[in-house]
Amino acid sequence: MNKNFKIALIPYAEMETILPLVIQLNKGKYPVAVLRSRLKDMLAMGGYQCIGVYDNHKLIACCGFWVLNKLYAGKHVEADNVFVEEEYRSNKIGELMMNWLFEYAKSIDCIGAEVNCYKHNEQGKKFWERHGFVALGYHMIKKI
Repeated sequence: MNKNFKIALIPYAEMETILPLVIQLNKGKYPVAVLRSRLKDMLAMGGYQCIGVYDNHKLIACCGFWVLNKLYAGKHVEADNVFVEEEYRSNKIGELMMNWLFEYAKSIDCIGAEVNCYKHNEQGKKFWERHGFVALGYHMIKKI
């Protein structure tokens, strides 16, 4: 396996390149047209960025993130839509993205990071705990 991966912020004009990875992350639950529309709205809001990891020119992993400021957390980054192609897992790509994200967060004066993890994703929960995250509460959602 090639260990010379390139990591970079994905320009807004190329952001739709993450959609095939997001479809895999969500196991096809959302049609590409829905994801494209939501991504367009997210980008229009500002504050959303995404790291891409490339093997040559192939996008193999992504980590979206928001730069936020909340009363309980202060200025922080919130990782979102973190995914690594299955054939590239166990190559420390997640660690590469987190190291990049935490250094970036420090460079823009963030004091921390937060993440949401699906409750059924035990492997993801262990990943976040290995990177210093601790459970603060429940993330709950209601469709209206």
